[in-house]
This record gives sequence, C-alpha cells and structure tokens, in this order.
Amino acid sequence: MPVTQASSPVHAGWPAQRAGAVLTVNLEAIAQNYRLLRERVPHAVCAAVVKADAYGLGVAQLAPVLEQAGATQFFVAHVDEGLALRQHVGAQAGITVLHGPRPDAVEACLAHGLRPVLNSLEQIAWVRAVARKQQRAPGVVLQLDTGMSRFGLSAQDVQHLAEQPDLLDGLTVELVMSHLACADERTNPANAEQAARLKEYAALLPVRAPLSLAASSGVFLGPDYHFNLVRPGAALYGVAPHPHEPNPLRAVVGLKAHVLQTRTLSRGDRVGYGLTWRADGPCRVATIAVGYADGFVRARAKGCAWFRGHRLPILGRISMDSMTVDISTIPEGQLEADGMVELLNETYGVDHVAAAEGTIGYEVLTSLGHRYHRNYTRAA
Repeated sequence: MPVTQASSPVHAGWPAQRAGAVLTVNLEAIAQNYRLLRERVPHAVCAAVVKADAYGLGVAQLAPVLEQAGATQFFVAHVDEGLALRQHVGAQAGITVLHGPRPDAVEACLAHGLRPVLNSLEQIAWVRAVARKQQRAPGVVLQLDTGMSRFGLSAQDVQHLAEQPDLLDGLTVELVMSHLACADERTNPANAEQAARLKEYAALLPVRAPLSLAASSGVFLGPDYHFNLVRPGAALYGVAPHPHEPNPLRAVVGLKAHVLQTRTLSRGDRVGYGLTWRADGPCRVATIAVGYADGFVRARAKGCAWFRGHRLPILGRISMDSMTVDISTIPEGQLEADGMVELLNETYGVDHVAAAEGTIGYEVLTSLGHRYHRNYTRAA
C-alpha cells in the first residue's frame, strides 16, 4: 500500500511543464477531516465514501490516506469502483457497493469480497441465486426507502419480507441503511421523520442488524442520526455540511491556472462567445488555461480568480479550454503571460465556486477535469 510522505509529494495527471493548471490535494487535510468526523460519532463506525474516484480527487491516492487515518469501511457506488478500490486498501478493509450489482455483476461483486447494498426485491433475488450457486452466505446491506423515493425497499417491500422471511435465506444481513434527503437543512422536519421511519421499518424486518442513516451533513445533525455507522463523503474533501454555517472542515484542494495571454481593452470592447461582456472603460484582462472542460460551468460565469489577494472577476462566457478574467487591479508587470492565478484556495473553496455557479460543492469537486497536473501533498 503506498505511503505518501510530506517530503515526497506524489504527482499525477499531466506533466507540470505542459499542463495548463495545477490541482493540489492536501492529504493531511483529508486525514484531519476524517478524524474530526470520527470524533463527532464516538459510538458509531465512521466509514469513508470514495465513490466517483474519491469525488474526483483520486481514489488511488486518497483511500490509503483514509485507511491510515483509521477508516476500515469504504463505500462506492458501482461494482467496478469497488474492484478498483480493492487494489489500494488492505485486504481487511470492507467495501460496500451502494447501487448493488446488476444481474451480470453479482458474481464479480461477491468473488472480490465486495458487500452489495440490496435496494429491491429483485436485487435480493439476484444475489441469493448466485450465493446459492457458489454455496456461500455473503454479507449484504439492506437499504430502506424512508422518504427520498430514490433507492431502497419500500414500505410494501419491507412488509413482504416480514411475511416471507425465507426471501433472505442464505444472506447475512450486516447493515440496514437509509439516506437523508434534507440533511443539509438542519431544521427540516423530514430529517426526524426519516430517522423514525428507519427504526420503524427495520423493526419489521425478519433480521436484526446495525443501522445507518447519516452521510456528511447528517453527521452534524447530532447523535439521534448517527445510529451504528455513518457514511461521510463530501465532508472528507472539505465541502461544508451546512451551507449557511461556518465550515468546521479543512479545505482540501487548491487550483492554480496559467495565464495564456494578457491584453488591454478599450471602452466598448467585448469578451468571449456571444460577446456578452462589454468594457465600460479601459481595462486589462488575462486569458487563463481552465474552461468548462475542466469543471467550471459555462452558463454561470459569475465567479472569480485570485492573485495576491486581488479578486479577478470572470468576464463573459467560459470557453471549453479557457476563461477571461479582469486583472485591472493588479499593478502592471506583476502578472504576465505564463504567470499563475488561483481558482481555488484556502479561503475561496469549492463551496464559493458552487455558490457563484448556482450548484453545490459536490458537483464542483466531481467535475474537476483530468487535464490538470495533480500534486498530492502532506502540508500540515
């Protein structure tokens, strides 16, 4: 298992001398975020959700760090994500597949020691059939739909299992879970309603198992939502659990983009596709090497870049491979071609970008592209 030391950063992606931008991922910040979350749930297991390539930041680099920080249980969305993760954590680590397997993926799922989440009676039947053929009693998770209408066994399905308990024969139910729809809204009554339904439905099942409800935001709702296991994901990577409250988590990512070109505009000059931005007077602008192919939304270019404390508003529409920013406040000679500006930093993180783009930090993280030079550090 790879171990990353502070004195020896790990690099990935495009070579630094050719990439248009550098994405820095602070592995120590991720470890600290995991430890903070674990401290919040002293009576529950704190798992780590690393689906979507650890929210776009690189599961090969992040999973070993989370394991070293104390994570023993990992959650992914798809079977192949679990297969990839298995190469980067110890053999004893538990890996749970949230979507459960499709019919043709059940054998691979079980053969590689992945624990499927069974969201429907059909998935239960598929896994039982393979388990019977393989003469094994695999560990599984049952997910209950407590109000989100997305994944999980309905109230009718739960009643059906209560009346026909043999439908679970041959399976070892190790966890019963659900998912909060409104956990980022602390006072939303749906949270308490879902917690109550989880307990109610779980009591009807013909098996008893530990319970899980809270993901990232749910951890911060308090002990009534922790049950036996929590499943933080975005919080590990620095996304604020509640958007209108101070963020207790450390920023994890930084992003610097190279300046491709600078120019001086006159009053009336326009910028970008559609010529949607017009200069009110003389100004200086820079074109930088990050665009919507790199994770910055074209339709809502209301954000900014930063240079030595100067806010540099994005001008006009973001292009596929570039964007234009206003550098008028920077003294001439300080920022020239091939200099660098910041798009993400300690004080302007993914949640700020998300607010400017009208989305959430989760989407910003998972949209960061693969054209960056990636620098994994252990900065304290």
